[in-house]
Amino acid sequence: MQDSAKCPVVHGSMTTVATSNMDWWPNALNLDILHQHDTKTNPLGPDFDYNEELKKLDFVGLKKDLISLMTDSQSWWPADWGHYGGLMIRMSWHSAGSYRTADGRGGGGTGNQRFAPLNSWPDNVNLDKARRLLWPIKKKYGNKISWADLIVYAGTIAYESMGLKTFGFGFGRADIWAPEIDTYWGSEKEWLAPSDSRYDDVSDPTTMENPLAAVQMGLIYVNPEGVNGVSDPLKTALQVRETFARMAMNDEETVALTAGGHTVGKTHGNGDAKLLGHAPEGADIAEQGLGWVNHATRGIGQDTVSSGLEGAWTTHPTKWDNGYFEMLLGHEWELTKSPAGASQWQPINIKEEDKPVDVEDASIRQMPIMTDADMAMIKDPIYREISERFRKDPEYFSEVFARAWFKLTHRDLGPKVRYVGPEVPSEDLIWQDPIPAGRTDYNIEDVKTKLINAGLSLSDMVSTAWDSARTFRASDKRGGANGARIRLEPQRSWVGNEPERLNRVLAVLEPIATETGASVADLIVLAGNIGIERAAKAAGFEVKVPFTAGRGDATAESTDGISFAPLEPVHDAFRNWLKEDYAVSTEELMLDRAQLMGLTAPEMTVLMGGMKVLGTNYAGSKTGVFTQKVGVLSTDFFTTLTDMDYVWEPAGENLYNIRNRNSGIVAYTATRVDLVFGSNSILRAYAEVYAQDDNKEKFVKDFVAAWTKVMNADRFDL
Repeated sequence: MQDSAKCPVVHGSMTTVATSNMDWWPNALNLDILHQHDTKTNPLGPDFDYNEELKKLDFVGLKKDLISLMTDSQSWWPADWGHYGGLMIRMSWHSAGSYRTADGRGGGGTGNQRFAPLNSWPDNVNLDKARRLLWPIKKKYGNKISWADLIVYAGTIAYESMGLKTFGFGFGRADIWAPEIDTYWGSEKEWLAPSDSRYDDVSDPTTMENPLAAVQMGLIYVNPEGVNGVSDPLKTALQVRETFARMAMNDEETVALTAGGHTVGKTHGNGDAKLLGHAPEGADIAEQGLGWVNHATRGIGQDTVSSGLEGAWTTHPTKWDNGYFEMLLGHEWELTKSPAGASQWQPINIKEEDKPVDVEDASIRQMPIMTDADMAMIKDPIYREISERFRKDPEYFSEVFARAWFKLTHRDLGPKVRYVGPEVPSEDLIWQDPIPAGRTDYNIEDVKTKLINAGLSLSDMVSTAWDSARTFRASDKRGGANGARIRLEPQRSWVGNEPERLNRVLAVLEPIATETGASVADLIVLAGNIGIERAAKAAGFEVKVPFTAGRGDATAESTDGISFAPLEPVHDAFRNWLKEDYAVSTEELMLDRAQLMGLTAPEMTVLMGGMKVLGTNYAGSKTGVFTQKVGVLSTDFFTTLTDMDYVWEPAGENLYNIRNRNSGIVAYTATRVDLVFGSNSILRAYAEVYAQDDNKEKFVKDFVAAWTKVMNADRFDL
């Protein structure tokens, strides 16, 4: 008998050798992104509240321990020049730096660097060592400090320990416990594949595929050796500018971050990269989660290989100073190769005393280096002007960098109300989307009466509330109904918000806000709730949709219109609207939006069915409105969908007819996002629940709960 026949479980069923449903049916709709981070994956249990644990944290003790760690060199992974600052900064940077504005995903807000693919990206080589060095501190403080916070905080403390006056720090990043499968990192099937596939035209970085920001699979930003590994600082400058813009940074912030990141630490390429073992996710079980282990040679200290480039950028790599600009602007540079064979730049005719000393032997001085991205800082005329300004004014450079570092490490943490700890800056920053506190002392029932008598239709009220709230992104905690930015540009003119209808509704709500003291933000949500209560009553159920006052109204001055552009909806399955045809299917777009809104698959299902029968389709379209009682919160969407008296047939691009089998009459029309709830086996199972005769009340209660979740998604004060 073969060994495989003796196996006590189905062979390969626990590994990637097994064939998944998606392998058998690659065109099936994969709902996994709505199921990720299930509470069953969290070992701390459903009642664990990280913010409550944070209140118990000894912030002073943690900071003291991190400062001590920086110079406590360990023999198994010794610190360069006896200081781990450069390594810790790179870890923090690469955690936060994966953020992109297009969908708000990536970033350091979840501790995702611990899991694949990020833990094994080529650009993250040897950052596993940094996290292992942090383990004794994590072990000591336990649940009171998340990995997400610790990873980001370590870099900030590293800068402080080397002399930078930082801008501050906010704790509050809760850990995830499994990889983030919702994040699209690119379609490439190999690491560091040529970047051409990400662009319509690689010479024009603005044509990079959305929502991507990094130029190649497995990189955080750009290739340090040049575009596709070919040195050309001017071409690299174009990629740097686009990549940093997609990570919410302007030109000055980009130069500051590049310089500040390379003021300390070094690159590692003093050896043969072919001797490195597998990345952590593919390493042997005996490596215990460590990757890139070199068992052939010493492979640590001065012999470390990480990026493949070799050398420090400044004379004093463990000191915060202006050495980067002095080195970069004070020398001519020539292209050369590192011991590992990577392309890098070195200065011509540098003085011996200006060279950094060796990481292990202070009697030896080594040649400093620059990457292609560094050379872009002096070859690109805009970047050079900024670099020269920073060189002349070191204090200004330090301030700009400190603020840019704070932005980099907090961009995906959300509004300042989510920040915790003694180092939270008092200043409100525009990229934090500040919103003033709203009033709570007005008479809600009096306001409801005024809204009921205001003459708005159910569709007007529900659609406006939905459009205001649907911008929320759980990825970076931006958007949502709080602030009522739907009444401000650019949102007021977004096509998906039906500006004509929106302006008509706002013209009714704004005078009521002035009269009662309620915010427009509160009125928008409260009006939507009234619409839901009216529709539920028409279905025979008396419900009161939960409402908590206190939303504020943002101002135009506190709204960075450019940064809100990526939040513009270009589709909305719940209102059956598509701005234009896209490369991916409408149902995939629906899943992406539902996941960003923080919805589960059942919540997405119940909201879809409810929104359709309420008659909230874009521009009053009847497509997907499977009911003769529009405005009644009924289960008709699901009963029609599961009724075998109907036959479904294509009728055009993303359009289907629902024809009665007996009469031959077309009763309804539908799109793919409607029909997928009957065709996908999982979604059909949910639809059948609400189509049952005994679940009409359940449907109303579930819809109200899901609706309230959407309306309150950005109420971090609750």
